[in-house]
Amino acid sequence: MKEKQDNIYPIFDSMLKREDKEDLLKQRSVMIWFTGLSGSGKSTVAIALERELHQRGLLCRILDGDNIRSGINNNLSFSEADRIENIRRIAEISKLFIDTGIITIAAFISPNNDIREMAAGIIGKENFLEIFVSTSIEECERRDVKGLYAKARRGEIKDFTGVSAPFEAPEHPALVLDTAVLSVEESVNRLLELILPLVSVNNDNK
Repeated sequence: MKEKQDNIYPIFDSMLKREDKEDLLKQRSVMIWFTGLSGSGKSTVAIALERELHQRGLLCRILDGDNIRSGINNNLSFSEADRIENIRRIAEISKLFIDTGIITIAAFISPNNDIREMAAGIIGKENFLEIFVSTSIEECERRDVKGLYAKARRGEIKDFTGVSAPFEAPEHPALVLDTAVLSVEESVNRLLELILPLVSVNNDNK
């Protein structure tokens, strides 16, 4: 592995910079990282947020757990090591989008602070907005849209976050959303208040 690394010569210095891409797109990029239990509403809010930003002429990209797992990370299991590798790859992909000036939205359980800290370190902490979808496990289990909690309770899914594996709430999230209390529209409005000043070139979003 070391020998292969010795033969890699990055060309970053000769490439166009992030600022060049942001100027072209007339926006500033940022990482919006949703974390929370399965069924908490991460993907639903993320999709609604993408639509609102798109309507404002802002280019976004959503990275979602199911889509990533069926594509670039389809060779990974749900072992602890592979869960870490799953998030590491997602963070590296996100960094590429951020460096291209694209507002990037990720919706992953990412169940502990260490794994989210790793992601923030790869992407750049100054670009990383951690959004905690704090919907209770009782509400998530009541929804159980994928039937996963029922399977976990029956022992058919091992190490299921919230049932047989722990979830660590973020220590200092940029925003906390409880979708049992807030509607999708209310959640998105709170997100827009946070995000629009950061992504606007002239800080004059309407």
